[in-house]
Amino acid sequence: MEQRQNVSVVRHYPSDLPLASHQANPPEFLYSKSEIVRRREAVGIDDVRDLVLHIVADAPPPSWVRVKVRSIDIFHIHQALTTLQQNPQSINKVVAILIPGLTTDLLSIPSLPTSATSNPNVPIEIPSPITSMSQGVSTIASTFSHTCPTRAPGEQTRMHSVLGTFFQVPVSGDIKKRRMQERITLERTQEKSPSRYVLSLEDMIENNYPIPSYLADVFEKPPGWVETPKAPDSDEPPSAKSRVLAIDCEMCETEEGKVLARVCIIDYASGITVYDQLVKPESPITDYLTRWSGITPESLATATTTFSQVQSHILTLLSAKPTPVLLGHSLESDLNALKICHPICIDTALIYHHPRGKPMKPGLAWLTKKWCGREIQNRGEGGHNPEEDARACIDLLKKKVENGAGFGEFKTDQESIFERMARAKNGTIRSAVVDRGNPSGWHGAKATTAIACKTDEDVLNGLLDVIPTHSFAFGRFTALADALGWITPKPSDSPPEASPTKANVSPPPPLDLTSTLTTLNTQLKTLFESLPRRTAIVLFSGHSNPLRMAELNARKNAFETAMRVGTTEGQQMPTWTSADARELEAEVVMARRGLLFLAVKDRK
Repeated sequence: MEQRQNVSVVRHYPSDLPLASHQANPPEFLYSKSEIVRRREAVGIDDVRDLVLHIVADAPPPSWVRVKVRSIDIFHIHQALTTLQQNPQSINKVVAILIPGLTTDLLSIPSLPTSATSNPNVPIEIPSPITSMSQGVSTIASTFSHTCPTRAPGEQTRMHSVLGTFFQVPVSGDIKKRRMQERITLERTQEKSPSRYVLSLEDMIENNYPIPSYLADVFEKPPGWVETPKAPDSDEPPSAKSRVLAIDCEMCETEEGKVLARVCIIDYASGITVYDQLVKPESPITDYLTRWSGITPESLATATTTFSQVQSHILTLLSAKPTPVLLGHSLESDLNALKICHPICIDTALIYHHPRGKPMKPGLAWLTKKWCGREIQNRGEGGHNPEEDARACIDLLKKKVENGAGFGEFKTDQESIFERMARAKNGTIRSAVVDRGNPSGWHGAKATTAIACKTDEDVLNGLLDVIPTHSFAFGRFTALADALGWITPKPSDSPPEASPTKANVSPPPPLDLTSTLTTLNTQLKTLFESLPRRTAIVLFSGHSNPLRMAELNARKNAFETAMRVGTTEGQQMPTWTSADARELEAEVVMARRGLLFLAVKDRK
């Protein structure tokens, strides 16, 4: 039978059991079963994060698991730091791996108990590799002895971001107080000018803005696109003298796709409407999108101004000296609609925060109600009014200017785990995030190193590069979740259609995951074999299948929207029953379940 080699396995121990004798043992994780049983819920993602911070930085020790180094339990911060820094047999590095899609059935691990007499939160022993892992991930069975059930963040009807919880940690009361004092001091010295909130070039690139060619060679203008001319003093930042113009565009659907139907521009300082124009469509309209655009056949029938005329007029406004600042909400969408590249932009979707953090962006109606105390976009079937939306952007920017940069942010009580690490061990901790997309613009922004990847193979190679020189490294493998259909594309600007009910959903065809699991197994084996000795491996799945939960939430949202604004003629009213609500709550409980695997590599 294949044995688990080169790792110090995880064991259970009762809370009243004395530790082993004073012999030189390698470091290992030991679950406290009695402590886990006393908990009302499974180990959370925040608990996993705190374990990492305990090992890497100077965070207090968790109660549900212990790190045993030689014959010493790490119970006190100073003792932990001394042991980890000076003991050659201590944990030297931590590698955290997130693999959504790892479930008990895929790993041939016994399912979580459901009987009232069994606790579903205690760690489960992993069968030996010979008798399990029939679908290919034998490296997990040969590396870990147990898996601990986890619980993703969330509430009764939805699951919250696993990454957001793992990478953000509550700050202490002293740091919170100091931050507040620093903010007050800073705001007293800062100029109260909209120019403070102009997006950097990096912000624009990250958020897919069409970039003028003289700023960066990252956007190739398709035919029909124009750009604001480069000003002679374009190297200088915008000043308080720069005019600010708030803009909002509305679209209609044509045979050629979405096209501009109306644009409104308002002067920030005076509140005067500078330009408000309906646009004559160049192609037959297939959907006026009245419910969202506010455009009707009657209103557009009188339009005589063509798109090129609108574009030319707006380009003239933006070519003034000094170059005006353009203000909007998710402004890149308006610039794409106008086919204009502009260098100086303020975006209320970026200078204000979504309460759940990046990459989520707050909606304009929510922001206006939250921070300005009034409702917009509540005209029901009348749709949006671009003038109303542009004025809301003005009000939000004025609130920001008056109250300072910290206004409308949700960072007072949270900080990145990398900020936490930076304060420990005299700032010597080097950290890395290796992930798909652009981690440097999100959860890896505060890390020492952030590597953007396109494939899981890129993630593996990135981890192999950074682990030797970093104390902490995080990587995420997503090919399994992608193969399972768990990863969905970003929502479009159009509201989603109601998801079908369970009764009319065809069961998905059986998935052949053999190739995906074999590749994942090879990648994990390569990674684990390359790790230096005394490296802690923290592997977790985050959550379970979220698809049914997402379906039900889409139906619930469609029903609530229809109840609030009504339905269009001929449109069927969505349904939502108490049985649906109970099913949603049950699916959320299931989706929030995850698995955690802990081990320490004790020799090369």
